[in-house]
Amino acid sequence: MVRTQNSPKPKKRGERHSAAWGKRLSLVLFLATGMAFGQFANEPFGATGKFSSRIAPELSDLLAAAHQGTAKDQTVRVIVQYHQVPTEAHYATMKNRGGVLHSKLHMIKGAAFTIPVSALAKLEADPEIASVSLDHPMKVLDETTDVATGVPSAWSAGYTGAGVTVAVIDSGINDSHPDLHNANGTSRVLYHQDFTGTPTTNLIGGKYDLYGHGTHVAGIIGGNGSLSGGQYEGVAPAVSFVDLRALDENGAGTDSTVIAAIQEAIALQSTYNIRIMNISLGRGIFVSYTQDPLCQAVESAWKSGIVVVVAAGNYGRLSVDGSDGYGTVTAPGNDPFVLTVGATKSNGSTSASAETLASYSSKGPTTYDHIVKPDMVAPGNDIVSLSAPGATLEAVYPAELITGTDGNNDYFTLSGTSMATPAVVGAAALLLQEQSTLTPDQVKARLMQTATKINVAFGLVSTSAYVPHLSQTFTSFYDMFAVGSGLLNVQSATTSSSALAPAALGAALSPAVSYNNGTVSLVYGNTTVASTSVVWGASVVWGASVVWGASTVSGTSVVWGASVPWNNSALSAFSVVWGSVTGTGESATSVVWGASVSSTDAAFSDAGDDEQ
Repeated sequence: MVRTQNSPKPKKRGERHSAAWGKRLSLVLFLATGMAFGQFANEPFGATGKFSSRIAPELSDLLAAAHQGTAKDQTVRVIVQYHQVPTEAHYATMKNRGGVLHSKLHMIKGAAFTIPVSALAKLEADPEIASVSLDHPMKVLDETTDVATGVPSAWSAGYTGAGVTVAVIDSGINDSHPDLHNANGTSRVLYHQDFTGTPTTNLIGGKYDLYGHGTHVAGIIGGNGSLSGGQYEGVAPAVSFVDLRALDENGAGTDSTVIAAIQEAIALQSTYNIRIMNISLGRGIFVSYTQDPLCQAVESAWKSGIVVVVAAGNYGRLSVDGSDGYGTVTAPGNDPFVLTVGATKSNGSTSASAETLASYSSKGPTTYDHIVKPDMVAPGNDIVSLSAPGATLEAVYPAELITGTDGNNDYFTLSGTSMATPAVVGAAALLLQEQSTLTPDQVKARLMQTATKINVAFGLVSTSAYVPHLSQTFTSFYDMFAVGSGLLNVQSATTSSSALAPAALGAALSPAVSYNNGTVSLVYGNTTVASTSVVWGASVVWGASVVWGASTVSGTSVVWGASVPWNNSALSAFSVVWGSVTGTGESATSVVWGASVSSTDAAFSDAGDDEQ
């Protein structure tokens, strides 16, 4: 672990840090994360079920909904191209179909419209139309994330997070930033409360974030891009916020400050319609989640009806006895109820298939309980989001500031699972706007079930990344402990509800695993939730075509990687991940966060860099 000269000092044991990987928590994220439009969608089809050349593949799911009569009141923004330059008669016909004309594009014999999804079937059958495609939002930098996760598809369907409120438990939110305002200039941050004991006089003038992390997180969730010409727009740009400040100007807090903030979120739930909680922070695990008050707090929020999304941690490069970062997920991301998020990097591409695991992203299984975490991954490297002028991070890393359209340093670049987490939070907001009755378990199940199984879809078994500032190469394997159910796919999550009906019943508890004689078995349920009450069994979430779908998982399967440290009892790393193994049994503990690792340097350090 490398600390730059100007890095904040390590926090004392017992303090809490943001889960950001330090120096550049980047915003590659902005939602980036799913699959490219249409890349894995079903082919468009006509009334006869055959392929339709008029409707682009990226609209196939919406076309299916139009044919099935399930489109309801959804709309989509499209570009329609004709066989000739469209005339007033063409525009009139489109108006009669419920379309709204945005612009005439005669140079391509077309026009841009917002149309009811139900009208797609009529467009498909219209012989005067040559093609219908999605009117993609255009962005200079962060389109890489948007295209990868399929967020523009949800926007085109009218989902922006409007009516949904997210509680951000972090270092605060600077609500003076115009990107967090409504069209009339009113802040979308509905409420502020500080739990760190910071004097109120230090928080006046809208500067509620003295560290700079919480504002960055909020921008990823719901910035509207007003000072970047839409370039740095968040996942749910119309969402509202409740700011519960649990981290101070150094990005540090304690269990009690975080738990107090969670408690307040539950108390304010009905007042502000809080549906989701973002927790981009964490610390080492020293007891089972069943005994950890922090985990109990997030479980209380979950059971009250709030979707709790937590960062997995940034200790994937921590290798105790050659463990290669396995067993490093932080609390409260180790709790089986919450949705825990790891980070990927885009490698400079707009394609979802280019996403690879960020080497700093923490891997499971969790200490003590051996819960399968993270639950999924999302882009989190080099993410550009909102800055908080004068905050600690901006002062320490001025090179990461980015100028907005007003000529000021309105944006900032960071990297880490802290940045991947709000991308998933934004996706959850879109789902809840689409279907407000979804429970936290249903949101978690849908996001996990629709995630792109990147090891299968992209053929990834392992990748290597060289980190210049560490002069070291890290190898990542694409097993269940590294990428969970897969890569966030907003497009599929918001268009595949009919296929996910079976997931509506039961708890979306992350499974535990047990290791016996070279075989890893998935264990559903716990002492409070019976295995028969858990949503997933032997098929869907982990991918029916993958070994994960079976009740037992072979430790030698190529999908898991033949040389990963957790599957070879002859390696010293084995006991780090699984505990001291004797015969066919296993101990109840793992030792990553034990005496062999300094909790001050490992569990609470914020030092590090983005991955090039």
